[in-house]
Amino acid sequence: MLLFFIVGLLVHFVFFASIFDIYFTSPLVHGMAPQFTPLPAPAKRLVLIVADGLRADTLYEVDENRNSKAPFIRNIIMHEGSWGISHTHVPTESRPGHVALIAGFYEDVSAVAKGWKENPVEFDSLINESKYTWSWGSPDILNMFAKGATGNHVFTCSYDADNEDFGAKDVTKLDTWVFDRVKEFFHAARNNQSLFSKLNEEKIVFFLHLLGIDTNGHAHRPTSREYGDNIKIVDEGIKEIVALIEEFYGNDEKTVFVFTSDHGMTDWGSHGAGHPSETCTPFVTWGAGIKYPQKVPAQQFNDAYLKEWKLEYWKRQDINQADIAPLMASLIGVPFPLNSVGVLPVGYLNNTEVFKAESMFTNAKQILEQFKVKMTQKKEVTLPFLFTPFKLLSDSKQLDILRKARSYIRQGKYDEAVFLCKELIQLSLQGLSYYHTYDRFFLGINVLLGFVGWASYTILLIIKFHSSCSRSVSREVKKPSHLLLCSFVAIGILMAFFLLIQTCPWTYYVYCLLPVPIWYAVLREYQVIQDLVTSLLTFPPSHFVGYLLACTLGIEVLVLSFFYRYMLTAGLIVFAGWPFITQLWTRAKSISLSWIFFCLLLAVFPMMPVVGRKPDIFLVMGAGLLVLLLSLFVVPSLIKRKDGFVSDKLFLHLLQMLGTALSMYIVYSTHNSLLKKQGLPLINQIVSWIILGSSFIVPLLSPRRLSERLFSILVSSMSTYLLLSTGYEALFPLVLSCLMFVWMHMEQETLQLSGVSCVQKITSIHFSCNADITPFRQLCLDDIRRAFFLVFFLVTAFFGTGNIASINSFDLASVYCFLTVFNPFVMGALMLWKIFIPFVLVMCAFEGVQLTTQLSSKSLFLMVLVISDIMALHFFFLVKDYGSWLDIGTSISHYVIVMCMTIVLVFLNGLAQLLTTKKLRLCGKPKSHLI
Repeated sequence: MLLFFIVGLLVHFVFFASIFDIYFTSPLVHGMAPQFTPLPAPAKRLVLIVADGLRADTLYEVDENRNSKAPFIRNIIMHEGSWGISHTHVPTESRPGHVALIAGFYEDVSAVAKGWKENPVEFDSLINESKYTWSWGSPDILNMFAKGATGNHVFTCSYDADNEDFGAKDVTKLDTWVFDRVKEFFHAARNNQSLFSKLNEEKIVFFLHLLGIDTNGHAHRPTSREYGDNIKIVDEGIKEIVALIEEFYGNDEKTVFVFTSDHGMTDWGSHGAGHPSETCTPFVTWGAGIKYPQKVPAQQFNDAYLKEWKLEYWKRQDINQADIAPLMASLIGVPFPLNSVGVLPVGYLNNTEVFKAESMFTNAKQILEQFKVKMTQKKEVTLPFLFTPFKLLSDSKQLDILRKARSYIRQGKYDEAVFLCKELIQLSLQGLSYYHTYDRFFLGINVLLGFVGWASYTILLIIKFHSSCSRSVSREVKKPSHLLLCSFVAIGILMAFFLLIQTCPWTYYVYCLLPVPIWYAVLREYQVIQDLVTSLLTFPPSHFVGYLLACTLGIEVLVLSFFYRYMLTAGLIVFAGWPFITQLWTRAKSISLSWIFFCLLLAVFPMMPVVGRKPDIFLVMGAGLLVLLLSLFVVPSLIKRKDGFVSDKLFLHLLQMLGTALSMYIVYSTHNSLLKKQGLPLINQIVSWIILGSSFIVPLLSPRRLSERLFSILVSSMSTYLLLSTGYEALFPLVLSCLMFVWMHMEQETLQLSGVSCVQKITSIHFSCNADITPFRQLCLDDIRRAFFLVFFLVTAFFGTGNIASINSFDLASVYCFLTVFNPFVMGALMLWKIFIPFVLVMCAFEGVQLTTQLSSKSLFLMVLVISDIMALHFFFLVKDYGSWLDIGTSISHYVIVMCMTIVLVFLNGLAQLLTTKKLRLCGKPKSHLI
């Protein structure tokens, strides 16, 4: 069986990795020729200012007296430049946003593996194409563009990463630091002839990355006074920098300014998903080559922003974030970034019609080059008779559109030329997507075959070893025929040869060859299949249809709960009625009432707002007090025991109570310290990490008696969970654990109803690391319900307090007791552990259910894996690459989550067994102390 779990783990890793080859591969191609406009550029230099985390509505809005938080930027909109909203794409994080701004393409999610800091794939950018670039700001952003640049023409000046502290007294210093360094730079240039001459070259870029607004948004929320004050400081700083640069260059009108943001932010201070507050960012540009403000009588947009902002008469031009890169390249006359998929927004250009047409023609050729390279790459690795070209953009059509566009430019029909170029760009982008997803269907079919095969094999194992359906065990097992083996070997060789002649990546061999041994293993069990079919034929059809509908409905409810959290509430309300449809209500009323109460209480949580949106420190304190109260109720029972270990148990119990009390104090004092902008106290940070580390050790010191060990695990976990909580979610593990404890009693009562006599009561059951691995009894239909209950409770543990499929559901305030300096990996690990704590509590309770129901752990666990795999198969089909970016991102997140759940389930099952069965002794043989 150990071999089965190892193989199963590897198979699920392959299924999980397949999504990255199918959906998350990098769209970038290399080998294109640079394309640039053959006419003089309107600007010699570009100043790009990016206010990280700035929302469009917060910048543009005015108060009741029509006063803006950014008067200088508003004056630019009304008197000097053009403006609009830049629409970003998911994921709305700093790195992907800057890549779209400066390189012109939407980065694939493979960058998350490097914490959005480094380049998983090298790419071209505006900074790389410039003659010189000077940049100031965060090291995370500046270094990734300097790292990918060729030559020695990119200069960076950044502060230390430790300055990115969410708990700092004044994080606006991150922005004032940038403004001060820029001022010092230009003052120093007057006395440095070498630098002065470089600054007077053409095609140069100044890049200012301002992180203060984003940091204040995370720490205090975008609706806070701190966030608004930071915008005012940025506005004043931009005003001073613009005046300084204009004076330095003698007002030569050859400078163009671009002010925008990489992403927005939700009202609760997070970003990453596709909410309009995250995807709508400001875009304001002015200077050389940019149109002056245009007054219009009316404008048609799908939102009501214009009226709110009192800008309904100033022309608004919305763009996609990737369109900014070709606009900036066109303005300073550098080649368009080679990997850019942005479309030049000609409406912003204040230049001749021929310049606009030529720039659009260059944009079209640059994107067409990517299409041609991508098509050539795919053609080279596909057999000629299997290759299906993109029919909408054949070679003849490419030449025809280019000829026509060039002809229109010569004839002065510039509008027609621009229209043709836009058509060519759209076709090229469709073609790029076509070749990028060329192998998706082929890979998807192979992964599907693997999924179905593995689930089928697991079901056959359950039937063979853990049920009375199969008679094969008692018969002499016949060896499978050599014909079957030879057939599958031949299929594997043919598939490998097919992949070899197409020079496919090694991962394709894994996805395509994996189903072969899996289906061979399935067909080897033909005797079990025969017995299963025979059993089903003897089963009453009405009962069979009823059970099938019930199973289907249950799994569909689980799938729907990923989209609609209230489905968990509905499920828990149905669970509350379970005692009434059985004889449990008459047999065990007190336990049944407890079950109903905790089911209904837990059903409240999925109806609550997502964690972090309404923080309440007093609810965290309340949860801690409840844990202490429960712990006090246990103390008398420990004192009354006469088993020789009273003092040890009491000491351990009091130690855990102290940990809970300390957690409450740290949460409260850290909250107050951050409110006063005094930062995270060092002692609080140290004690928080000690409590986190001890939560893994202390439960192992407790007795292995089922109730005592589970309570010890709960109290230790709650100490850590309190430190990671910001509101009502602190109560969630407590209510969940109470329901789990009642569940164990309910299952024991159910087993007794079915006629199985229980030797031990729950209070006398011990976890044992040497438990008999053979099943106490065969599986019955009721065990399918137990497995379903477990999966439902696991999904509730995941989504009970928020939709973690959305990146913006993670609240950074959760980790402020541990660290406030930005560190994506440590912060991510802490937030994941917060998610896993309820998961671990459910799995530990599941260990108890297995003991109370006299079942082998393997049998129930195999059924859980089957249910999880069926859910994963659902989400595999629900993954899509069309529609809104929010829909695309959510569909992929759901598949990743359910696959992670299946994989993590194996590890957490091992962790639960460790926490429940292992016993540590600190001082050798324990002494007997009686109180």
